[in-house]
Amino acid sequence: MQIFQVLSRTPTRELPELAALAERLGFDGIGLSDHLVRPREVASRYPYSADGRMEAGTSTPYPDPFVAIAALSQVTTRVRFLTNVYVLPLRDPFTVAKAVSTAAVFAGDRVVFGVGVGWMAEEFALTGQRFEARGRRTDEMLEVVAKLLSGEMVEHHGEFYDFAPLQMQPVPSRRPPVWVGGESAVAMRRAARCDGWLGIYYDEAGALERIEQVQRARREAGRANEAFEIALALREAPDAAARRRLEGAGMTVLLHPAPWPADPGGIGLAERRAALERAAERLIA
Repeated sequence: MQIFQVLSRTPTRELPELAALAERLGFDGIGLSDHLVRPREVASRYPYSADGRMEAGTSTPYPDPFVAIAALSQVTTRVRFLTNVYVLPLRDPFTVAKAVSTAAVFAGDRVVFGVGVGWMAEEFALTGQRFEARGRRTDEMLEVVAKLLSGEMVEHHGEFYDFAPLQMQPVPSRRPPVWVGGESAVAMRRAARCDGWLGIYYDEAGALERIEQVQRARREAGRANEAFEIALALREAPDAAARRRLEGAGMTVLLHPAPWPADPGGIGLAERRAALERAAERLIA
């Protein structure tokens, strides 16, 4: 099982040093979250907390993940970078493809494109993108982005996007794998058609139940024998026995949440370094 250290909720200027430290400590990947803005008032319900509220506050930094990946790739050589998750339908597919491709080129094909359909309607209203039908639009966007990342002359004629032959450069030497976040049946079917599934905040029993659901979706899609990643954030770090059970079910990546408060001003860089070192001692054999 690979261990990805999530570096969300981190002061942006500290990211290069912490990313380099994570690589030296033996983490396999680094996760970065995505939001454009944080409205003062959010009526939309956050789906991953009991009370429907985000843990992060208005002062929590959310640097653009692909700008960050391009920068962090220059101080690392091995770790992969995961967007966990990028709110795909908040944008248009051309802007997204350009950002993904440029970051992947700078990172030497170490980008994992983790996507979700989003939950905060207020952000969609600001960008002028429709919140409704965002799932269907996500499906088509993934198709369009894959075409653009081929580097070839491509065209597309779909429900939401229609364009004559065009070509995008630069592109990476291979398409970044696509991992899909979300726990609805639709999200799991979408993930089954892609390269992996992302889930967050489960205990072991809940994780095993969700893993079986996505495995069933893969079987129904006729893709049970193809390579597939399952990356999960758990409420508690699993012990050796739990890891074996989760790996046996198909989990391949443990997403370790940032081991510091959501408020970026709560502690300093030295405390964050120490917290990362303790996490590595606990998680990495």
